[in-house]
Amino acid sequence: MTLRIENHKLVGDQVSHRDTPNRGGAMAPSYLVLHYTAGRSLESSVESLCTRKPQGNASAHLVLGRDGRIVQLAPFNIVTWHAGVSQWAGLVGLNSHSIGVEMDNAGLLKRVGSQYQAWFGKAYPEDEVLLAAHRNGGPVSPWHSYSEVQIERAIELADLLVEQYGLKDVLGHEDIAPGRKSDPGPAFPLAALKSRVLGREEDSPPRYVVTASNLNIRKGPDASFEPVAAALRKGTEVFLLEARDRWSLVEVVSNAEIEGWVSNSFIAPLTASRSAPASPLAATTGEPASSRSTRAVTEAPSEKKARQAKKHRRAKDA
Repeated sequence: MTLRIENHKLVGDQVSHRDTPNRGGAMAPSYLVLHYTAGRSLESSVESLCTRKPQGNASAHLVLGRDGRIVQLAPFNIVTWHAGVSQWAGLVGLNSHSIGVEMDNAGLLKRVGSQYQAWFGKAYPEDEVLLAAHRNGGPVSPWHSYSEVQIERAIELADLLVEQYGLKDVLGHEDIAPGRKSDPGPAFPLAALKSRVLGREEDSPPRYVVTASNLNIRKGPDASFEPVAAALRKGTEVFLLEARDRWSLVEVVSNAEIEGWVSNSFIAPLTASRSAPASPLAATTGEPASSRSTRAVTEAPSEKKARQAKKHRRAKDA
């Protein structure tokens, strides 16, 4: 699904266009801001963002569906209303400085009996739910997961937009409006996307390695929670997203779709010996389980550096 940009419009497979009346004047974007729609579907979100209301109008440049479809609502050099009250790196009002991408995702859910429901009443199966605490604070809560194709498409989009417009950073709405907004939320691998697209090692969370023969990865920070996937094998590398006294939230380096909680007893910093019995974090108990192979969705540092060097050469030759 190759994408390209022509005259500030996206062209490629599964891309369509619809003009939103909710827009401002011309701009030269410096940032990419990612959101979740907290809506029912791609179609309902596009309709809402293209509707002129008496008040509360919103829009974005792109809406990304769970199946990889993309709808563009405004050219990338035109202001859309996706950021609201926001600030970043000395700038106030990121609408005038950023490209906004809304991803079809229900966002924060709530537990109702045995179900996980969105604010609009739709229930989601457990395999589409991640239990996690937001990095900006708050309790462990259920969040709607992003689809694999959606994450891959977001990476493709971010890579293209950063290169085309020389964007300085990829941000979440939660970064530019902390306390007010929580999207794209803990279910989206924003740190891994930034590390891959921007080629900056410092954007990547610290890496740990599994030291147990098999380690369960769960939906919450306790052995009572269900596993999110088959157990991780010894030597599996993970990003440390959040550390607690006994459990940590991690993301599998080789598969950003696998994110969950593991016992601190059975992970260690990557710089330590892979045969180390435990990490320096406080210990608890774990339990054995089975394992499965994973699909790589991130690049090795050497690959990222090579790709960045290629970009710089193209820019120099232009």
